[in-house]
Amino acid sequence: MLAETVCSAVSVAGLGIAVVTAYRRRFLTAARLAAYSLVPIGLVMTGVVGWLSDTALSPTAWAGFAVLGAAWLLFAGTRAVERRRGTTGAGRKAAARAEREAAAPAASAPPLGAATGPSARPAGPRSAGPRSAGPRSTGTAEDFSDIEAILKKHGI
Repeated sequence: MLAETVCSAVSVAGLGIAVVTAYRRRFLTAARLAAYSLVPIGLVMTGVVGWLSDTALSPTAWAGFAVLGAAWLLFAGTRAVERRRGTTGAGRKAAARAEREAAAPAASAPPLGAATGPSARPAGPRSAGPRSAGPRSTGTAEDFSDIEAILKKHGI
């Protein structure tokens, strides 16, 4: 009974403010205020306010809301884990396709910086130094010096 009275008073006050706003020739704002002020009385007339007041004092209803909240958390949590793992139906298909595509080109493509022929390594005094002493050196020391120079240039 008290909730219905409060909602009715709020609606009447809102409609009063809407009338004053319309008097000032701000019709769009007045129409919006009238719409907002009709919501509380509409909720009273449909019975939503009575249902809410009955629900607010019912421990069974609160337990039901807690169960619904737990169910929602479980759904949201499992969905987040699926997204993170990529185990949704589309994610599994995309991962399998990417795995198949990644395996084939990696086997046939040469590694970056690898010598592809006799002209790949420069001939000269560098080839006789300590960098080329081992059988594994293919110019990687020069590559690292270039990388170090780039990093120093950027202050890293």
